[in-house]
Amino acid sequence: MRFPASRHAAAPLLALTLASPSVSALADPAIDAVVVTATRTPQRADEVIPDTTVITSEEIARAGAGSVADLLRRQRGIEIVRNGGPGASTSVFLRGANSNQVVVLIDGVRIGSSTTGAASWNAIPLSGIDHIEIVYGPLSSLYGADAIGGVVQIFTKNSAGAPAFSASAGAGNYGTSQYDAGVHGATGGEHSISYALSGAHEDANGFSATRPGAFGYNPDDDAYSRNSVNGRLAVQLAPGIDAGAQFLKSRLRAQYDNGASSYDTHNQQNIDSYAVFLNARILPNWRSSLQAARSNDRLGSFTSTAASGASQIDTRQDETTWQNTFELGGDTLQILFGHRKEQVLSSSSDALNRSRITNSVAAAYDLRRGSQLLDLSLRRDHSIYGAKTTGAAGYGYEFSKDLRATASFGTSFRAPTYNELYYPGYGLPTNKPEQGRNAEAGIRYQLAGAELQANYYRNRLTDMIVTANPCPSRTGSCAYNVDHALLEGLTISAGTRLRGIDLRASVDLQDPRDETTGKQLARRARRHASLTADYALDRLDLGAELQASGSRFDDAANANRLGGYGLLNLYTTWRFTPGWSLLLRLDNTLDKRYDLARNYGTAGRSWFAALRYGIR
Repeated sequence: MRFPASRHAAAPLLALTLASPSVSALADPAIDAVVVTATRTPQRADEVIPDTTVITSEEIARAGAGSVADLLRRQRGIEIVRNGGPGASTSVFLRGANSNQVVVLIDGVRIGSSTTGAASWNAIPLSGIDHIEIVYGPLSSLYGADAIGGVVQIFTKNSAGAPAFSASAGAGNYGTSQYDAGVHGATGGEHSISYALSGAHEDANGFSATRPGAFGYNPDDDAYSRNSVNGRLAVQLAPGIDAGAQFLKSRLRAQYDNGASSYDTHNQQNIDSYAVFLNARILPNWRSSLQAARSNDRLGSFTSTAASGASQIDTRQDETTWQNTFELGGDTLQILFGHRKEQVLSSSSDALNRSRITNSVAAAYDLRRGSQLLDLSLRRDHSIYGAKTTGAAGYGYEFSKDLRATASFGTSFRAPTYNELYYPGYGLPTNKPEQGRNAEAGIRYQLAGAELQANYYRNRLTDMIVTANPCPSRTGSCAYNVDHALLEGLTISAGTRLRGIDLRASVDLQDPRDETTGKQLARRARRHASLTADYALDRLDLGAELQASGSRFDDAANANRLGGYGLLNLYTTWRFTPGWSLLLRLDNTLDKRYDLARNYGTAGRSWFAALRYGIR
């Protein structure tokens, strides 16, 4: 295991959380929460074997006008790359895995483009989100193709309790403005109805997406705007039976640089997700749920304000899932059936306009015996590649209420994207799915109100698809199954309360490398860390975030190095009357110049202020 000499960076973070005699108890919301993504059923986070973290609604509220990607990169095990401002194309790496090796769900509905295989992170609205669950490691045995690095599930604001209204308006530099409003509630009685509806608008003048030296460099500001609406309605048909529907629509318009052109060059990204569902308790120990869902990902690129010069790629996913959960004493058995159809509805290349179907069956068993935990899962996916079988086994042992150890092994795969299969001059129809085999071990220890968690993982990928030049089967370059990769790392996180200050820290020591070439995988650092401090007074909350990353390479050949960086963010919330609050946030406080991608711009010191009403 070839880690950098980073233990010196980790030591101060751990010492900070464990060395003080004046430590008081601190409840970790990520531990106390009930999560559903890790096992597809509600479960206390401290009883879940896979490494899981929860981004709470309070943390999302503190993010201000930031993007979902900015929120994610403050979490352990996550890095991002963005080609400019918040509206620009964005990639999210989970434990070193590519964006197309991570499954992204919105309220249980899978989203993403079938041509790129990745979610459109820049188009996901932040204001309508209640919380986010992140599960690290392979989950193909529960979610099928592409869950090599993990699963990120976004939960929008839900319906509960008495009718309530919330709204906010904010502004910041770079011409940023943001507005959102929402209502939610539920009626009582035998046939209760619960509802939630929210909408948001955000825009900014932005800054130049590129820097001198970039292809298409133009020093003008690149603006963006995003409009979104989401809602949910559920009706209790009878005791133990409810049905409903949910939706999310988001439209992003973001300018990009295309040389010294006077035209308005911009992308228009639309993501939509819809679902109808029926949940029923058929027997006291048998719960059944049926969901039919559709998601659309549409991207148009325009080189002028006229319709000419436009290109468009529209993809769609339709998925039907039938999940049955049986409670067997203290154990749980799940049987799952799935049907997914992917389509490219329109593209500038007719070769991409096609569809594929995957039918799946899966079973999972969760066992709890005193201090021992055991999770087993097995899945079979049938598609144009034939049958793919994935499985996972996890074991946990609680030595005491303060000490728990876990170990797990799982297999996964990623289906080739339509670009990798059919794009003219690049794709090869013979490309096979990538495959992963992951082993990991973890430990969680609580001492005097402080909590320490460490997870070591080793995820070996085979048949990795890369750009081969020259292509083995024709002239030029192509997507080709050639490489082996190893995603290996150690994540350490800790939290405590020190003299009234809530402290959280994490450090990632990783070695994501291409074993075929021996090179470090592009745009992934071998070490990154974060530290958060929060202090609450009667009506005033104060906080600071420190994010640090080591150097990375911008290319697979490791010829262009991107320097390491550290960012300091400050924020405060003042609750000046019941129901009303004022948020102030200052990001990149020290005005550091740094790079997420070579020759692409990043924000300097930036501020945002928002007036809010209601409980968020």
